Amino acid sequence: IHTSGSLVSIYSVIKCDLTHTCTASLYMEAQYSLTRAQRVRAAMFPETIVEGETVLTAQSSPDQPTNVQRLAEPSQLLKTAIVHLINYQDDAELATRAVPELTKLLADEDQVVVNKAAMIVNQLTRKEASRRVLIQSPQMVSAVVRAMQNTGDLETARCAASVLHSLSHQREGLLAIFKSGGIPALVRMLSSPMESVLFYAITTLHNLLLHQEGAKMAVRLADGLQRMVPLLKKTNPKFLAITTDCLQLLSYANQESKLIILANAGPESLVFIMRNYNYEKLLWTTSRVLKVLSVCPSNKPAIVDAGGMQALGQHLTGSSQRLTQNCLWTLRNLSDAATKQEGLDGLLQILVSQLGSDDVNMLTCATGILSNLTCNNARNKALVTQSGGVEALIHAVLRAGEKEDVAEPAICALRHLTSRHLDAELAQNAVRLHYGIPAITKLLGQPHYWPVVKATVGLIRNLALCPANQAPLRESGTIPRLINLLLKAHQETQRHGSGAQQTYQVRLEFYIPDGVRMEEIVEGCTGALHILARDPINRGEIASMQTIPLFVQLLYSYVENIKRVSAGVLCELALDKQSAEMIDAEGASAPLMELLHSPNEGIATYAAAVLFRISEDKSSDYRKRVSVELTHSLFKHDPAAWEMAHAVMPLDPGYIPDGELRAQSTAQPYLSALVHNTTTNCLFIRHISLH
Repeated sequence: IHTSGSLVSIYSVIKCDLTHTCTASLYMEAQYSLTRAQRVRAAMFPETIVEGETVLTAQSSPDQPTNVQRLAEPSQLLKTAIVHLINYQDDAELATRAVPELTKLLADEDQVVVNKAAMIVNQLTRKEASRRVLIQSPQMVSAVVRAMQNTGDLETARCAASVLHSLSHQREGLLAIFKSGGIPALVRMLSSPMESVLFYAITTLHNLLLHQEGAKMAVRLADGLQRMVPLLKKTNPKFLAITTDCLQLLSYANQESKLIILANAGPESLVFIMRNYNYEKLLWTTSRVLKVLSVCPSNKPAIVDAGGMQALGQHLTGSSQRLTQNCLWTLRNLSDAATKQEGLDGLLQILVSQLGSDDVNMLTCATGILSNLTCNNARNKALVTQSGGVEALIHAVLRAGEKEDVAEPAICALRHLTSRHLDAELAQNAVRLHYGIPAITKLLGQPHYWPVVKATVGLIRNLALCPANQAPLRESGTIPRLINLLLKAHQETQRHGSGAQQTYQVRLEFYIPDGVRMEEIVEGCTGALHILARDPINRGEIASMQTIPLFVQLLYSYVENIKRVSAGVLCELALDKQSAEMIDAEGASAPLMELLHSPNEGIATYAAAVLFRISEDKSSDYRKRVSVELTHSLFKHDPAAWEMAHAVMPLDPGYIPDGELRAQSTAQPYLSALVHNTTTNCLFIRHISLH
């Protein structure tokens, strides 16, 4: 019985639970049915829900939106757009109604009224719809411009400048300001004592310069530059960034603007900014102005004298790539005016380190700057040499390949480092030790731009001054390449004529329009061969390539330097008896006799040396005539020395073998007489006795 009672109780509980569950389920279903419309309305129009009302949701998971919620998103966007459109239309209608009255109020004689009107117009420009209405009213824009320039109230000027600033963010607004004569008014505002007016004015002018055709000329005519340059004394970096960008826009490709900036002490202020600020955008915009000014011959020395090289050098190792590039290009432009500048040690060392860069622009600039700064500056040459510059430049040449923008300045820099300073011999040896000679010699090959060839020929001449380099130069095929270039250049000068002022574009395989005069190539190749001929083996190789007839022909050149180097190489070749005979056989005596009377001491001395050597196995009468000519020529400015030489000169010295000049007693009186002449004697004795 007890068990039966328990079962009945359990059954009753289960029945109640089932009844309750069914009832709850039916209730919930009814609730969902009743609130379906509410849920749709709540999703699409949430603002219609009564405060405190709860709407059931069918969302099973917070991360999974319901279909109603997904469909509601486009409707919400549409509703928002409609609301904005209604508000936009309201703003436009309000502005349209207000513009005529506000235009009148801006022209009122009462400055208080003008101030209030300017404030209202300023508020209207904050919304796009009303701003467009204002832009479309030329009368309103003109009224704002007049109010700004005529008022004595700073607050009114601020509101008016703010209005123009807001309008300048749209192209239609820029055109409206331009047509209303806003540029001269804005330029005058650059003298305002209120910082906010200055900011609005310079920013609006900046927008005009960037996007409005004709604005640059209008700013120049309104003396905008004269008012902008003094603003560089301000201290707000962001304001200065806008101002310097305006200066760049105005001065680019306009020489008059560059000169105005110079006349107002602009370079000094710009260099000060580069030296004392660290705001990247300001440094970048300032470097852009300096880059533009650095191509102006008048601004160059001013920038350099203001410390521009050092200031720009401060930013070569920073993280801003665009700033570094601008500084490098500016330094490259300035460097030819800074060859005598002191205090560049740090800059030179940085440039040497940058020669290891793979960036072509950086390599182009670094080599160009080093080329200029080492030109005629012994201290800079020594410093670059001691800093590993020779090795770095050789590697730059190897990486440059056929990029003449890198190869030419790199070779020029090496040419400078290998001559006329205390460490020149160190540099000459360094080129050889770092395996630079083969790479340099290859640059004489075809095809190549003549500026690269010209620089390479000069470098080879300097390298040949070091005796240890003579053999490596010969082994790398330098001599035949030089002679080949010499022949081509000479043929071109003959083919085109030899106008002294003419610039020739000479052909290797085709014409190369690089503007190098072929006379310079002739002079350079002959000069390099002259130094190479100091080595006996080289001397024989040069003579064996049938060059003597050409060298004799070059004695007739109208170019004085070509005469000098031609006589010089003949002087070296004449040390060999066979070559001396060939020189004589080519009829060199006649032009050499004429060159004895040249006002150029170098030419006269070389001519004398060659004549002296080729006359050694001639008859006594011939030798006497040559001796008289030599003495008369070399001592024509020193009568006392001439008398002494005439008294001691032998009539028949006999043939003197090569290399024994100093040992022969018959030649000694003649050489002793020459000692009394100064510069010419030194050159003569060196070249006829050296070997």
